[in-house]
Amino acid sequence: MGIGKKARNIGHIVEGKAKEKTGRALGNKSLQRRGKTEQAMGKMRQAVEKGRDTFKS
Repeated sequence: MGIGKKARNIGHIVEGKAKEKTGRALGNKSLQRRGKTEQAMGKMRQAVEKGRDTFKS
């Protein structure tokens, strides 16, 4: 996995966690959901990249 893609994926996860926590603190359910979705996207992309690396070797 390229370092840039890995950093971007981790960035999505961290940004999602921040949105979720902010949404929880403000009582904003929509922001919480968007945060959870963004975390899931980052984790899914990271898993796809790891799978690609496995097949390259």
